[in-house]
Order: sequence, then structure tokens, then C-alpha cells
Amino acid sequence: MNKRTFCVAPMMDWTDRHERYFLRLISRRAWLYTEMVTTGALLHGDWRRYLAYHPDEHPVALQLGGNDPAALARCARMAEEAGYDEVNLNVGCPSDRVQGGAFGACLMAVPERVAECVAAMRSAVDIPVTVKNRIGIDDQDGQASLDHFVETVASAGCRTFIIHARKAWLAGLSPKENRDVPPLDYDRVYRIKTDFPELEIIINGGIRTLDEADDHLRRVDGVMLGREAYQNPYLLAAVDRRFYNEEGEPPSREAILERLRPYLAARRASGQPIAPVIRHILGLYKGQYGGKAWRRALSESARDPEAGPEILDQAARCLQRAPSREAACAG
Repeated sequence: MNKRTFCVAPMMDWTDRHERYFLRLISRRAWLYTEMVTTGALLHGDWRRYLAYHPDEHPVALQLGGNDPAALARCARMAEEAGYDEVNLNVGCPSDRVQGGAFGACLMAVPERVAECVAAMRSAVDIPVTVKNRIGIDDQDGQASLDHFVETVASAGCRTFIIHARKAWLAGLSPKENRDVPPLDYDRVYRIKTDFPELEIIINGGIRTLDEADDHLRRVDGVMLGREAYQNPYLLAAVDRRFYNEEGEPPSREAILERLRPYLAARRASGQPIAPVIRHILGLYKGQYGGKAWRRALSESARDPEAGPEILDQAARCLQRAPSREAACAG
């Protein structure tokens, strides 16, 4: 099984199946996570849509949101039957909707409940059951609370913790602010690895470069990138060689787009617009000459419900022009 040395974080409205397929064209080894799916959505909604993924996405994990052990066990079993490589329990999301359902980050206050959920899921499946949590919530007393949380949940059999190195403030901060305002405290995550060396500890939060990832990997087992991996996806092109000792050169941006064309063509052939896919590739040329015009041209062309893979060629012409002429590419 592919090690979770390098992961892309689960992000609502971002890491859908199209984004994951696109990222898999860039890195074969990075571990991918779905958006959080609640137990209610799976058990009472269109479960086929929520569990759908492309076979090329492996290794891929399903992230679940919920607090009922029996419901989580049923959903974990559905994930395993669908072929997912891991089930991850969300104990980090601070949104009002999630708090209203008494799951996500607020579960940090009741580690015994999280342990019950983990135990139920582990009894239901053979694939790994992991937890993604914060270093704390609100006024919890620092390292002692985090130690207690990890020790309690580990006692239920969880061997992998993905820890966002920020507290979550459940009152007074929006979900967006909770991603930036609480200060990062990587040392708390490092101490968890020191105190629980038998556990797999993956660090998350504020990591923007592969050099930073290397630095963290001297102290923990894995790293997880979120927004940077989404906004600058070509960053992943060096992951396989750097972190998994893969041989060969990373794929070029042009090669990635060529491999994406059949996916876009198949979507159009089935009568579906390609805009839901195109929005994920806008950052492919971030930092490159013509990158802004590329994004603008693609965004405008994808609004046409009849648009197909040819809009990649139209946008690519912007990349061949001098930066001072980027504005002309938008038309």
C-alpha cells in the first residue's frame, strides 16, 4: 500500500472527483481525500453519487462526518465495498452546520465518543480507519488535551492521526478565519510523534512548498497540503520523485493536459458540460508567463455548455504571447 508520506487535504467544494482525477495525472503517489461526506448524506441520500470516483484515483480515501458509531460503521462498510483505500473521520471542521450536527471539530471535546466511533468503524472494515483533527478547540489546555485525545482514540485502534496544527475556535471565527487566524503550532504535532512513536502522525496546516514538507518529514511521518496543492497543482509534479524515489522526469504541464483530453471528451459525449472539470485546472500555469490569461480564457470559454476539449487549445495560445499582451488572449 502506498505510504501516506504526502497527502492532499480533503476540502469542501474543492476535492471532488474531477479535481482528484486531475491531480492523479500529476502525481501517481500522493494520497488523495474526498470532500467530507456526512453519514446522513450516504445513508439517506444519493449514495452512488457521493461514493463515485474514477479507478485511476487510487490511493484515495473517503472522509466521513458524523458522530453516531453505528451510522459511521455502516458508511465505512459502504466505502470499503466501493473500493476506497481508507476511511477518515473528520474531527476538525469548525463550520456552524457541522457544529449543529455535533460532529467535526466539536468532537475534540469528547474523545471518548470519537474512540467509540473509531472502534465501530474498525470492527466493520478491514481498510484503515484514520482521524483528522485539530490541536485543540477554544480554551482547551494545550498539549495535555491533545495528548488525552490521541491516547483515548488510539486505544480504540486508530493508528494514523492527521493533525491540523491550529486550534479551531468554534465561536467568533468563520471556517475561513479558522484556516488562518489561529496561530500555527507545529511543535505540538511534533511532540505527539515523540510521545506516541508507534503512531503514524501526518501534519497539516500552512504548508506551501516541498522544501517545507521536507523539513516536517524530519519530525513526523507525513505531510498534508491543502489550498496550495489546489491553487498551484503543478507543485505535485515533483512529489513522486522527491518523496517516493520514483525514477523518471515529472510530467510536463502539456503532457498532463493531453492526458486530460479523453476525460473531457467522454464527459461531453455523455452530454455533460466540462465546466466542473475546467475550474480545477485554472491554476496549472500559476506563476508562468500567460498564466493569468490562461485562467481568464478558460473561465470564459467553459461557460458555454457545448464547450469541449478544444478550449484547451484556445487558452494555450495565451501562453505563447508576451506577458504584456495577456489581456488580448481573453477575447
